[in-house]
Amino acid sequence: MANARDTAADGPRLSVIVITRNEAAHIGDCLDSVAFADELIVLDSGSTDQTCDMARARGARVEVSADWPGFGPQKNRALALATGEWVLSIDADERVTPELARAIEAALRAPQAEAYRIARLSDFCGRWIRHSGWWPDYVVRLFRRDAGRFTDAPVHERVEVRGRTGTLAGHFLHYPYASLEVFIDKINRYSTEAARAAYARGRRTGVLGPFGHAAWTFIRHYLLRRGFLDGWQGLVLAGMAATGSFYRYVKLYRLGRGSGP
Repeated sequence: MANARDTAADGPRLSVIVITRNEAAHIGDCLDSVAFADELIVLDSGSTDQTCDMARARGARVEVSADWPGFGPQKNRALALATGEWVLSIDADERVTPELARAIEAALRAPQAEAYRIARLSDFCGRWIRHSGWWPDYVVRLFRRDAGRFTDAPVHERVEVRGRTGTLAGHFLHYPYASLEVFIDKINRYSTEAARAAYARGRRTGVLGPFGHAAWTFIRHYLLRRGFLDGWQGLVLAGMAATGSFYRYVKLYRLGRGSGP
C-alpha cells in the first residue's frame, strides 16, 4: 500500500479490519483515515452499491461472506483474515483523527499493553454529542492479534482481551445515523436481536416491564447523563433510547408467550 508505514522503522505491522454492507457513503472516508496502516481488510456481506469497488480502489483486500451470522461472529471472520501483529477494528461510519493516528503509531512503537480502548465522538443531526451517555464512549479496538477476540454476540459485541488494556489519546469521529429514518430502522433491528439474545439467556419480562424499562431509560439518558445539555438532539436521543428499550422488552415479552418478536 502506498501510504503504509515503514514497518522496519515504525514497529510491528498493523492490520485494519472493517465489516460492511452498503457503506458507499462512508467507506471511502473511513479507509482514507487509516491509510497509514500496513493492511486494509474489508469483509462485506452482500453490498449492492459501490462499497467493494471503493474499498479495492483504496488498496483494501475485499472478501465477501455468503451469510450474516451477526456482528460478533462477522468481526471474528474479519479478524481471521488479518496478518499483522496488531489489529485495529473500525466501523465504516468511523474515522481516525490525525491525533489518534499518531497515538496508534506511538503505541505500536512502544506498546505498554495488549489492547487499547479509544473514545468515540459521535455526530447526531449536525451536533457533536458530548453528554447523553454518548461521550467518551470508550471501545476496545486496537489489540494484539493473538491477544483479542470478539464475543459471539449478534449485536453489542466487544473485544475480549488476554492481558492489560490501556487507553489511547485522541478519538474516533463517529457518524452513526444519516437520518432519523435510519436511526428508527436500526432501533427496530437491534431491539429484535437484543430480545432474542436476552431470551436465549433465560431473561423474561411481564406485561408492565416494557413501560418501566422505557421510563427508566429516558430518565437515565436525559437527566442522569445530562442529555438536556445536548439541546433538542439530546431530547430526541433520550426519547429514541426509551423507544428502543420499550421495543426490546415488548419483543422479549412476546417471545416468552411463544410468539415471534
